[in-house]
Amino acid sequence: MEGRLRKIRLLLLDVDGVMTDGRIIFDSNGIESKFFNVKDGHGIKMVQRAGIEVGIISGRGSVVVSNRAAELGISLVYQKSLDKLTPYREILEKTGFTDDQVAFIGDDVIDIPVLRRVGFAAAPADAVDDVFPHVHFTTRNRGGWGAVREICDLLLRGQEKWDEITARYFS
Repeated sequence: MEGRLRKIRLLLLDVDGVMTDGRIIFDSNGIESKFFNVKDGHGIKMVQRAGIEVGIISGRGSVVVSNRAAELGISLVYQKSLDKLTPYREILEKTGFTDDQVAFIGDDVIDIPVLRRVGFAAAPADAVDDVFPHVHFTTRNRGGWGAVREICDLLLRGQEKWDEITARYFS
C-alpha cells in the first residue's frame, strides 16, 4: 500500500455517503441541506497544501456541493455524473495524471468503475458491500464522519509529508 500512496497526486471524492453521511434534507421550501464534517474539510486543505490536487465526482447535482467545493478551493467538480468514468477520463486528460497517480473514495456501486481504475481506491466503513472487493483500503469511519480525513491523513503519512504539513500545529 505504501507504494500506491507515494504515487498519488490527485484525490477524487464522491459526495453523498463519502463527504456526507448520505442524508439529504429538504426543508418545506425545497431547499436542500447536507452535513459536511469540518475535520474532513481540514484534511482536504492539508493534502492541498502538500501538493495533492482534490476533485469531486458526484452522481447528483447540488448547489450545496458547489458551495462546499468553492469553500475548500476545489475546482475539479463534476456533478450529475451517472457514468463516473466519463468525468474521470476528462480529469485525467485535463490534468495529465495517470491512473496510478489518482486516489478515489467511493461508497456505492456507481463508484466501482472508477474504484477499479485508480491507483488507490478507498471506501468508508459504511459503503455498500459490493464496493469492498474493489478497494485497497476501508476506513474505520463512516462517510461524513471522518472517512475523508482518515484518507487524507493516510496520504500525508504515506508520502512522508505529515510532519511538514502539521508542524505549525505542534510548535
